Amino acid sequence: MSARTYTWKALAPGGATQSGEMVGQSQAEVAAQLRTRGLTVVDVNQKAGSLDLDELLDRFRPVKAREITVLARQLATMVASGLSLLRALYVLEEQTETTKVKGAVSSVRRDVEAGLSLSQAMSKHPAVFNELFVAMVRAGEAGGNLEEVLERVAVQLEKDDHLKRTVRAAMVYPILIGVFAVGVLTGMVLFIIPIFAEMFEDLGGDLPTLTAFMIGVSDAMRGYWYLFLAAPIVLTFAFVKWKTSASGGLAWDRLKLRMPLKIGDIVRKIATARFARTLGTLTASGVPILQALEITAHTAGNRVISDPMAEVGERVRQGEPLAAPLARASVFPVMVTQMMAVGEETGALDSMLHKLADFYDSEVEAMLKALTSVIEPAMMIFVGAIVGLVVISMYMPMFKIFELVQ
Repeated sequence: MSARTYTWKALAPGGATQSGEMVGQSQAEVAAQLRTRGLTVVDVNQKAGSLDLDELLDRFRPVKAREITVLARQLATMVASGLSLLRALYVLEEQTETTKVKGAVSSVRRDVEAGLSLSQAMSKHPAVFNELFVAMVRAGEAGGNLEEVLERVAVQLEKDDHLKRTVRAAMVYPILIGVFAVGVLTGMVLFIIPIFAEMFEDLGGDLPTLTAFMIGVSDAMRGYWYLFLAAPIVLTFAFVKWKTSASGGLAWDRLKLRMPLKIGDIVRKIATARFARTLGTLTASGVPILQALEITAHTAGNRVISDPMAEVGERVRQGEPLAAPLARASVFPVMVTQMMAVGEETGALDSMLHKLADFYDSEVEAMLKALTSVIEPAMMIFVGAIVGLVVISMYMPMFKIFELVQ
């Protein structure tokens, strides 16, 4: 790591405030040098404009769930070990490597030093500490079990991240096959078909319909290549614009739940698992049920499931048990609402919700494996069909010529 310029503020032995700039490898090194002078360090920050290229790019990278999971576990461990919250935040600040997370931790530490609670300081950085994280920390502060709540946050983030990685891993192979198929088709249309087209033109005569169509596609792609290149970009932009609109987002969420090949079932079970785990973690951490429902609705990932939560929350506010309005909303399988009803009756709702989440996680993994085993041969057949179609269209005129010669 190259040396950088840091601005610092410290208190002299007499109580006077001093500040300045210092070059060092890290904030920890600068703070150590100041302490050797007999100063009490108040603040050390990297000077604006002293970032290198890697750190500049790092600021624009999205924060990974794994980084926040590690941060939550480390903070929970240090607080449980008896370390003061400020000291634990100082250690986290020194150990964190990602610029965006490091900056957020540094800001949280300064706010806590200024007298804000940890949850209030974290709420200023929603890109790093989401609503779920902040609400659970607030509940932990109120209940005096902050280290336990931070551990639950880490577990929640780990399981969410595991579920996302499972889905992504299942989709990698089909996507690669699809890209390969498009590449093969494009290469044949642009480079192979023109060779046959020149040969057929020299021979003269009428071409079969399929052959003429493929040659027409080839001519269009070579003559108007910029349109074929721009079309996917324009369509993608239009789709994203539509999907992010209020009506389009709801329509897309409904469509996802109705997709064939059991993809819709997988989407519903993923949303159910996320809902159950988030609600269970929040209630176990002491977050009030109405606030927990509101936060869970925001993290459900599907508006078909999240939109009815406002009505469910209103019914709960009026005194109904949670399972009854959820059952009427008809967004979850019957088993979910039945098990939640049992959990409410026995006083073990959070435990029941976590069992539901684990069950649906395992269901999703099994269904993804089954779906992958079906998609892989289907994609291979699709690629073979594309190549076969092009080959047949090019050889059909030759068969006709052979027939005329005979």
